[in-house]
Amino acid sequence: MSDTAEKLAFPDIADKIAKLPLPVCAMSFDNQTASIHYACAVVNAARRLGHDPAPMLEEAAINPGLLTKTEMRLTPEQLAKLLQAAWRIEDDEFLGMGIGQCRHGIFTLMARQAIHCGNLRAVYRHLSRFYNLVSGAIRIEFESHEKIASLSMALTAPELDQDHMLVDFLMLIWHRFPSWLIGQRIPLLGIDFAFSKPAHAKEYPLLFPCPARFDQPVNRFYFPADRLSLPVVQTPETLRRHLRRAPLDWFQRQHYYQAYTRRVLDALMPDQDFVNLQIEDIAAMLNITARTLRRKLTEEKTAFQELKNIARRDTAIHLLSQRHLPISQIAHTLGYTETASFSRAFKEWTGTSPQRFKR
Repeated sequence: MSDTAEKLAFPDIADKIAKLPLPVCAMSFDNQTASIHYACAVVNAARRLGHDPAPMLEEAAINPGLLTKTEMRLTPEQLAKLLQAAWRIEDDEFLGMGIGQCRHGIFTLMARQAIHCGNLRAVYRHLSRFYNLVSGAIRIEFESHEKIASLSMALTAPELDQDHMLVDFLMLIWHRFPSWLIGQRIPLLGIDFAFSKPAHAKEYPLLFPCPARFDQPVNRFYFPADRLSLPVVQTPETLRRHLRRAPLDWFQRQHYYQAYTRRVLDALMPDQDFVNLQIEDIAAMLNITARTLRRKLTEEKTAFQELKNIARRDTAIHLLSQRHLPISQIAHTLGYTETASFSRAFKEWTGTSPQRFKR
């Protein structure tokens, strides 16, 4: 396709490519929250299917009274646990928002095949063919031209996706899971939605860092075609860990952790006694010297203390959702001798105080 034809096919998109910076794997440790809108959408769909949403909300530590407060936010952990509960109870990864049932485990089958794809182009071809074969609820089309590639998705029964939850969620996955596979963020040039601008549209800059257009013929995102040759860098082993955390990683601000950074975080997170662990302890777990581990982390542009603070932050968010635990005890568990020090650190991590977060 010529440059002129490509600009006609993708208006206002092609000119953005020349201005894109080279992809950078820099990490961002900012916490990201999500609108209560998404919890309401899951609950509404569950009720339409005849399911009681109370067990799902309880598993996710979401007070039902919050569903009426449009200004409230969810942690990525809460939203992930809510979806995990809904998938298990409903046995439908599309949450009743599409025609037919997409049985729980379908995504895992697709992902276990995608991990063996050679590059990003093969990944997008594979997921398109896979879902077009196994589900009648959606139709996916992958296109690539000289400079621009795109992935479009149409719902066969858009009226079932009343809150646009399914479109938001699937478009997020089709961007973030392939990004994880190649180990770097796929830069989006733009995204189109086949519905009018919704009340929760302010969420989209967090989900899709690019211009968004509404009332378009199809749901579609655009990205530079030169990324299609990037190789898949993940392995079956890292995929198993990724799927155990899913969908949590998709809701958090995108972290493209490299090998040793990921291994250190995995060693820290399962145990709340991590505050007593030193880099020598983690190095011993990984069967390398502390000096080698420091060098590897430096090469990956991070440091042990920074990763330890991530573990503190995520553990703090989890513990604060436990109603019976006082903040002073949580501060002590995380290694703070004074509650005030913990409060300052938590506000720096999340933008809010532990007291307000707990309320």
